[in-house]
Amino acid sequence: MLKLFEHPLSPYAQKVKLALLEKGIEFTTELPDIFTGPNAAFKAANPRLEVPTLADGDTSVFDSTIILEYVEDKWPAPPLLPATPAARARVRMLEEVCDTYYEAINWGLYEIRFFKRAEGELADEMVARAGRQIAGVDAYLERALGGAAWFNGAGFGWGDLAVFPAVTAAEFNGFPPAPGSALADWHARAKARPSAERVVREAMESLAGFAELPGLVASGQFVREYRDHRLEWMLRTGGARIVMDGMAKGNIRFSAEMD
Repeated sequence: MLKLFEHPLSPYAQKVKLALLEKGIEFTTELPDIFTGPNAAFKAANPRLEVPTLADGDTSVFDSTIILEYVEDKWPAPPLLPATPAARARVRMLEEVCDTYYEAINWGLYEIRFFKRAEGELADEMVARAGRQIAGVDAYLERALGGAAWFNGAGFGWGDLAVFPAVTAAEFNGFPPAPGSALADWHARAKARPSAERVVREAMESLAGFAELPGLVASGQFVREYRDHRLEWMLRTGGARIVMDGMAKGNIRFSAEMD
C-alpha cells in the first residue's frame, strides 16, 4: 500500500491527499518526527527531508507537484487534469500561484500568530500587509474562476485541489473569501466534499499541543524551514529582523544539504 510522509497542516501534503482520496486510492500516512529527526525510511525516500513524500513500493517520489503527476500517470481514472493542453496549463499555473505565492502568505501568518516571531506594532503591520496580499490573490482567483462552478471546469479536479489548501488556510488565519463572492461559493462547495472534509478534520486535529510551540521555537527545539518563497515573503513584508533573529538563535533553517 502507498505510504505518504506528511504533516496534516502542510498545504502540499493536503493537495496530494485530496488527489488520492478523489481517485479512491488507499494509502497510509506517517508523520516524520520533528524532534528526534527523520527516520531512515524517510531520509532514503527524500534527501530534501520535506513533506510530502510518497512511497510506492520501491518507488519514492517527492515534491507535491511531481507526486500529483506520478499519481495521474499511474492511476489515470478518474482524471484530475482537464482534457485540453490549454486547460491543463491553466490549472498548473493556478497551482504555481498557490504553491509559491499564496502559501508563503499563510505560512508567514502562522509564523507571527502561532510562533510569535513578531509582536506589537511589527506584528500588526505584517498581518495587515498579509491581509491586503490575500485580498489581491483572492481577486485573481475570482477572475480565474469566472462563472464556472470549479477551477477545473465541469468538475472538481487538479485546479481545485491546488487552490483549496491555500484558501482554507487563509480562512483559518482570519481572511476568508469575500462573503457572497464566487470564490466563497466555490470554497463552500469544495469544503462539502468528503475528501476535503477529511483533510480539514485531520488538519484541525493536528493542532493539539500547538500552544507549546512558541516556547519550543524560542528554545531552538522546533526549527522552521524558510524555503525560497517564504524567505522572500518575510523580507518584503518587513520581517528581515525576524530572519536575522531566527538565524542567530538557530530556530530557522533552509533546505537540507544533501550528503
